[in-house]
Amino acid sequence: MVSRLTFLAIAGFWVTMNVLLWRSEYGSQSDDFPVPWELVWRKILTAPEASSLSVYQNNVRMGYCELSTGVGQQMATLDEDRPPPEGFLAKAGYQIHLSGNVAFGDFTNRVKFDGRLLYNSARLWREFTCRVTSRTAVVEVHSLATNQTVHIKVVSEGVVTERTLTFDELQNPDAVVRVFAGNFADLLLGTLDLPILNTASAQSLQWSARRTRIRIGSEPVPVYRLETSLLGRDVTVDVSTMGEILCVNFPGELTARIEELNRP
Repeated sequence: MVSRLTFLAIAGFWVTMNVLLWRSEYGSQSDDFPVPWELVWRKILTAPEASSLSVYQNNVRMGYCELSTGVGQQMATLDEDRPPPEGFLAKAGYQIHLSGNVAFGDFTNRVKFDGRLLYNSARLWREFTCRVTSRTAVVEVHSLATNQTVHIKVVSEGVVTERTLTFDELQNPDAVVRVFAGNFADLLLGTLDLPILNTASAQSLQWSARRTRIRIGSEPVPVYRLETSLLGRDVTVDVSTMGEILCVNFPGELTARIEELNRP
């Protein structure tokens, strides 16, 4: 009798937990509730798969990009039939690698980019490197959090220009343009009409996150949605429950999304 009761209790617990799990994933299609944005950020940093996105502007494809994490890169070398070794996450480290290329407007020359962002164990950024190349110029950017500076190197038509800017200088786009435009700065700034980013506005960039659903093909799929405002414009990022980037919406009708979102 005792063994039967024990078996029934275990079976009841198993069924209950599976029902609750099924409801959380596939139950209500109208569920929409806030979650800590740190939870979503942690999932992005530890995503096991790369995010391959097509880049569109006004629904016209202009390029592609791929985002991968240090964890995902390390998992690609493991045996799929075996679980990751103990302490794997700590050894893999936190990093994000973004690469791809885009073509702007009627320009046939594509711009290639490759960047890497490294984090410490507390998931605070510590180093950033980026390289942007086109047929006429190469731009390299390197920054260390401990130095609070950004080193920029531009090679164009055999001419090398290098500058080191502080984080305070980077908050004002006018100052950045003047560093590289020289005597043409006033004319260029008048054309671009760039806003001034003071310290308060730079620090006011805040992310909110919630769990919601989007439709991929004919199926509603649970996702995390990150939202923020940049220079008065909304930016949204849809992330799968495993941390894969599914869609990013920028101002100016600029979108990066997985191809599955284009299918009915």
